Amino acid sequence: MAQRTFLHGKIHRATITEADVDYEGSISIDPELLALADIRPFEQVDVYNIDNGERLTTYAIVGGPGQICLNGAAALKGQPGQKVIIAAYCLLDAAEIDGHRPAVVLVDAANRPKKAS
Repeated sequence: MAQRTFLHGKIHRATITEADVDYEGSISIDPELLALADIRPFEQVDVYNIDNGERLTTYAIVGGPGQICLNGAAALKGQPGQKVIIAAYCLLDAAEIDGHRPAVVLVDAANRPKKAS
């Protein structure tokens, strides 16, 4: 039977703190936010820029407290102060779908968790 793709973890309305075009690539994310959203280092994530509509796919790496940093080519898709949604997805079999609940983290302007589910 075919698998279907579902949201696994999301960090909603995070603020970009840095954009480093000279870094190798990826997005650096506050370790607490990674844990709350159940996103693992080097896991593929999609980043949706709320302010300019840009979208990109990259991978997550552990950043510093409060950090959301677009690295490498991703740095051209957003700038500090803009809001983003960071999402990771998973493949589920039909038997796993009904019990699946994604980890969703809402953050404040300083990228501190306000609510996690």
